Amino acid sequence: MNDQTSQPPYVYDGLDPVPEPKSTIAEVSDAVKGAAHRVSDAIESGRKPGMPLSILANIAREAPLGSLLVAFLLGVAVARRR
Repeated sequence: MNDQTSQPPYVYDGLDPVPEPKSTIAEVSDAVKGAAHRVSDAIESGRKPGMPLSILANIAREAPLGSLLVAFLLGVAVARRR
């Protein structure tokens, strides 16, 4: 018999390079960038005509003092609950 048939096939481990580990700061930075991107996308979709942010912006533009009064009263109501 042949010596080559009794040996397992040669496996080369160097085909896939080992990825360099990311620092904790880089991981946190990527997470914050992703979160900021998702929030900005949500705000942009809410500003489209007929969406809630668009409606609120129109109301505040038409009656700024009334909007300020409502916001103040909501703040007082929330603050008294706590």
